[in-house]
Order: sequence, then C-alpha cells, then structure tokens
Amino acid sequence: MTDLMEIFHYGFVQRALLAGILIAVVSALLGLFLVLRRFALIGDGLAHSTFGSVAVVLLIGVSPFYITVAALPLVILSSLAIYKLTSSKKINADAAIGIVSSLGIATGIILVSLSGGFNVDLFSYLFGNILTVNNTELLLSFVVFIVVVAVVIRFYDDLFAVTFDQELARSMGINTGRINVMLFLLTAIAAVLAMKVAGIMLVSALLILPALTALQLSVGFRTTMLAAAGFAVGAVLCGIIFAFLLNLPAGAMIVLFNICFLLLVFTAKKISAGQR
Repeated sequence: MTDLMEIFHYGFVQRALLAGILIAVVSALLGLFLVLRRFALIGDGLAHSTFGSVAVVLLIGVSPFYITVAALPLVILSSLAIYKLTSSKKINADAAIGIVSSLGIATGIILVSLSGGFNVDLFSYLFGNILTVNNTELLLSFVVFIVVVAVVIRFYDDLFAVTFDQELARSMGINTGRINVMLFLLTAIAAVLAMKVAGIMLVSALLILPALTALQLSVGFRTTMLAAAGFAVGAVLCGIIFAFLLNLPAGAMIVLFNICFLLLVFTAKKISAGQR
C-alpha cells in the first residue's frame, strides 16, 4: 500500500493518470456511437493511418515532443476519406476502412524503411507508453475531452437519431452529413491521442471494449454512456497502476482490464439470466 501511494507523487504518473482518464472518457463516448453504427473498426483503420502519419513526421524530423500534434492533420484527412468513401454508397463501411487502413500501413512501412528502420520513438507509438505523456499532450487531451462532452450534450438528440435510424433522422430535418463528419473528425483526434495510452496496435480496443461492456447491461442509452465511460476509466486506472507495480506495458494492461470487465459483465449477465 505504501508503494502504491508513493507512485502518485511522481509527476509523470500524475500526467499519465489524468491523460488516461480524459482519453478513456472520450474513447468510450465516441466508441458507443461507432459500435452501434457498425463502424467499430474505424478505430483500427485510423490507427493504421496514425502509423503512417507518425512515420511521416518522424521522417521529416519533427521533434518527438510534438509528434502527436503533428500527426493530427494526416489522420483527420484519413477520417474524411473514410467518410467520403462510405457516403458514396458504392463502397461499404468495412471496405472503405480497409482501403484507408491499407494505405496508412503501407505508407508507414515504406517510410520506416526509408528512415532506416524501426527506432525507439516509433516502437513506443506502436505499443503505447502512456507514462511518457507530456504537458502538451495532456492539454490537448483536456481540450478534446471538453469538446467531445460539449458536442455530445449539445447534439445528443441528433446523434441518437442518426445512430439508430439515419434515414428517419434525415426526414426529421437533421443534417446527417454534418453529424457524421463531426463524429469522424472527433474519432480521428481520439485515435491519435489514444496511441499514447494503448499504442497504435491497440487503439481500436479503447473505442470498442468499454462500449461493448456497457451495452451488455441493457439499460437506458444515457446510463449506457455513463457506464461505458466508467468501465474505460476503471480500466485505465487499474492498467496504469498494475503496469507500474509489475513493470509491465501500460497499454496492454489497460486493454486486458477492459477485456476482464467485459467478461465479468457478460458472465454476470448469463448467471442472472439463468436464475430467472
């Protein structure tokens, strides 16, 4: 217990916890809409685009301190490309995500080879290193958290309608194009921030698992949103603490705790159903 309390005195642990909590809430809220819209794999596609974006900024010599910010424009363009492809109705969502994902990972691999292969910086972005979160990334996480929460509150009815019936929402006069673009752009930003938490390879887990866990509860939509955020924050806190104490990768531990929460809730639901 003494060792556990001591770790909270380290500045880098405090930044990691704060950034992790903010990004967890953002990912959980956006992930719920994505899962219900059957866009769950967009996180994986944008993660691969993030890999290409990080490779670009590393190749041109951007300071590692600003890589997260520098990668944002390219990932945002990737999210808009996915939206454009899916809205054309000639390509379904999975295929569009696959196209952008393949382009991102292929570009990243080529650029990595041109820059002389993998290095420590790129390796940390691939598998995450939340304990290295800097003040700029913490501030960006806070700004994105405020924006996402404000958007969800302001456009809750529109998001709800578009999520469950886009055609009905359009007939009600809702600008579905604006709502979709807004959701895709915020997801792109969340994916870039989440790469520090879980790494590029595990970004999609932060968007998918808390939402899936909360949906198992079969409660109202607002309660589901709060539950998803709660599960995500709990996984981040447990993951960081245990990773620090056991000297294990924080990103992988966070994802494992997310999976544990999902299995626990699923098991409890089955037991409860069997007792009726």
